[in-house]
Amino acid sequence: MADDTEWSVVTTRPSAAEDDSFHQAFRDGRANPPSVNSAVTARAAEGLELAALLERCGLADQRAFAELYDRTCARVFGLVLRVLHDPGYAEETTQEVYLQIWRTAANFDPAKGSAVTWLMTLAHRRAVDRVRAEQAHALREVAYGASTLGNEFDEVTEEVGRRLEQQAVRAGLETLTPTQREAISLAYFGGRTYAEVAAQLGVGLPTVKSRIRDGLTRLKKNLGVT
Repeated sequence: MADDTEWSVVTTRPSAAEDDSFHQAFRDGRANPPSVNSAVTARAAEGLELAALLERCGLADQRAFAELYDRTCARVFGLVLRVLHDPGYAEETTQEVYLQIWRTAANFDPAKGSAVTWLMTLAHRRAVDRVRAEQAHALREVAYGASTLGNEFDEVTEEVGRRLEQQAVRAGLETLTPTQREAISLAYFGGRTYAEVAAQLGVGLPTVKSRIRDGLTRLKKNLGVT
């Protein structure tokens, strides 16, 4: 049956006043560029999709788990590697993370946070646990060597202990906020004074002192230092 209806695309150019109003909205911050809106929409859509996959994983859906792994493993591995600084350990720990995800996916509650946040939290905790386990194992080995081989290994023991402490501190720094971590790194690892840190970051001296104080308090707590 023939259809006599004609379809056409009508392009209407805004008037000069409308055009000026639109650009003024960008300058005033009342409108976002299309790319920003698109990125936000994409992240929101991904969050919903990952949450749905986790829900299906909680019902022992292996296809959903495989898709979840494919879509998130690079991010999980990247986070674990930043904590462990060892690709081999990071691969093993990432496998442990996904085993935990498979076993506990039913515990995910979208009302408490996004799927990505839940995954990254599990990954970070597992990586920190691995650091602590390796540290404890190394300390046991050092203690055994010191007790059986004599005092000539004291220097080696001290060096191993120092490196383990540095590793623990690096893992602890990952738990701080970016501003706290930056200020502490500049002051304690960069050798700068508080005033120099404030000048480099372009913030007030009281702000720098507050960031460092709060960051050190949190770091001590994470490292179990009283």
